[in-house]
Amino acid sequence: MVDITRALPEDAGEILTVQRAAYVTEAQLYGDPFIGPLVESAEQVREFIGTGVVLKATASGRIVGSVRARLNGTTCLVGRLVVVPDRQGEGIGGGLLSALHDAVPEATAFDLFTGHLSGGNLQLYRRLGYRETHRERVQDHLTLVHLRRDV
Repeated sequence: MVDITRALPEDAGEILTVQRAAYVTEAQLYGDPFIGPLVESAEQVREFIGTGVVLKATASGRIVGSVRARLNGTTCLVGRLVVVPDRQGEGIGGGLLSALHDAVPEATAFDLFTGHLSGGNLQLYRRLGYRETHRERVQDHLTLVHLRRDV
């Protein structure tokens, strides 16, 4: 059983640990060990918890996933959806995104992006109603796929 609640500042260190574990495969996929989620500090995560919306998924007292977002007008900018590797494929990511949709009722749209090689992420987002809006080549090895879910 997984419980999804708002993250607290004291959760920053554990959320960062989950984030790093989850993004190692992305770093390997793109051949880049310096992607943002891997070099972010606990203080930066703590700061985001204080200024944005951060949800955590907890199972047996352990944080097993999280997602963060910030409202920009009526658009909710979603980022850092992460699930620990040993619990991926259990619906935790989808549960976090659905809970985020409920947690930001004033949003008329939700925007996010992922890398073009991240097939599992793209499949999840499309299943939850996100549609590709455009692609942005940011490096030779990385094209970002931008997606939106209208409410």
